[in-house]
Amino acid sequence: MSRIRIGVVGTGYLGKFHAQKYAAMDEVELVGVADPDQAVAQEVAAANKTRAFTDYHDLLPLVDAVSIVAPTSLHHRIGLDCLHGGVDIMMEKPMTTTVEEADELIVLARAEKRIIQVGHLEQFNPAIMAMEEHLTTPIFIESHRIHTFKNRALDVDVVLDLMIHDIDIILSIVKAPLQTVHTVGLPVVTETTDIANARLIFENGCTANVTVSRISLDNIRRLRIFQPKSFISVDYGKKELTVISQEEGFDEAGQPRRTFHNSCYMEIDALEMELRDFVANVGKRTRPKIAGEEGRRALKVATEIIGQIQGHLDKHRKQLGL
Repeated sequence: MSRIRIGVVGTGYLGKFHAQKYAAMDEVELVGVADPDQAVAQEVAAANKTRAFTDYHDLLPLVDAVSIVAPTSLHHRIGLDCLHGGVDIMMEKPMTTTVEEADELIVLARAEKRIIQVGHLEQFNPAIMAMEEHLTTPIFIESHRIHTFKNRALDVDVVLDLMIHDIDIILSIVKAPLQTVHTVGLPVVTETTDIANARLIFENGCTANVTVSRISLDNIRRLRIFQPKSFISVDYGKKELTVISQEEGFDEAGQPRRTFHNSCYMEIDALEMELRDFVANVGKRTRPKIAGEEGRRALKVATEIIGQIQGHLDKHRKQLGL
């Protein structure tokens, strides 16, 4: 079987890792990488023994698929060009900056019979994948994604930069429509929101409390799920899963009987798993787990949260001293 020809559009912090992973796959021919910064493109190309392009349009006729790892504001334009050119796309999250842009890409992909896969990497975190068999009926979910400041991905606010990961996971866990959203957030370092909290209430009564920050002194990425007779905790960074299940009766000390399950999956590379999944979907023409529709779903909730936060800030800007 001939190898799948793949390119990478955008060779910044994350794009270079996409290139590395593809270059190491036997079933892939990394045709080239594209970036308007010629020096950066050439450096990544040389490291992965491939060609450098400064204009991604020159790369598209040569490939079957691409990873789009450019700034989010460019995803829509690049995605349209790829789909019109008959190229499958792996789009880093967030899919686009607006739901309308996402809709246009989804409609075009269907018409052209092309694949859109959205890079919600945490879906391939092995601890999250192992968690699925322990889920029953989540009642309360608590998520913290707290990061130190990094001078990148500042073209979007913290909701699209970080919270969208947790939104995507929660929407996949809770099997009910979202009913109401309550938010708070504010800019601290950048011109957009840097710290935010959202309380998501679903029609089945499940409530998720989600907190994100990109201006903290520590890095914490943790998910906790409370459900009847069990508690689940995931440490995203350590790729660690803990499950505590309530048993019948009490022990000799008068404490409730519990069983503990703890697993760590540090040896598994989530990005490699995600990109291998994309390559398999391209080769077999199968629907991705996180296709355009799932990317749009998370984006829709994220934009609602952003809108609420912005409305609150606009209303109270003088009192907040902004």
